[in-house]
Amino acid sequence: MINYNGYGATLDDLHFDPVELYKKLSGIANPFTLQDDKSSVFYTLQAGYKKDYESVTDIQAHVNNDICEVYVLPCEAWARRISGVYGNELANTNPSKAHAVLTLNADGTYLVSVRAPLENRAGADEICTQFATGGGRKAAAGINKLPVDQVDEFISVLSKYYA
Repeated sequence: MINYNGYGATLDDLHFDPVELYKKLSGIANPFTLQDDKSSVFYTLQAGYKKDYESVTDIQAHVNNDICEVYVLPCEAWARRISGVYGNELANTNPSKAHAVLTLNADGTYLVSVRAPLENRAGADEICTQFATGGGRKAAAGINKLPVDQVDEFISVLSKYYA
């Protein structure tokens, strides 16, 4: 849940300012005590996660073939919060496919999160670095600002890489 609170374009996207969350958690010796207090940050984050997850599961795949799945999310705070966690879940659910989650940025470009197939944890970095603001690791990489007119090219590169 703490990791989930780290996804967002601005502090306003988050359920808690990370500094404030750290202050709330730093004095807790046993994290399981958070479950005993129904007013704790654990339950706030859990409720937020559930609501965001319900929103993302309504989104249909933009591309879904034997090689990859690509999802496009709107420019909304819930989408920015859930995108990374959702990309990981997609990869775990279908380990033979590559996955990409594109989240619309306020400037009209896309923030792209790529997960290589879990059965072949390589190539995400090579795919993303083909685009101006791309980078990352072999198993998980991203593009900060993919122009709309490059979305089809990105999907083609992703599909061809793992074909």
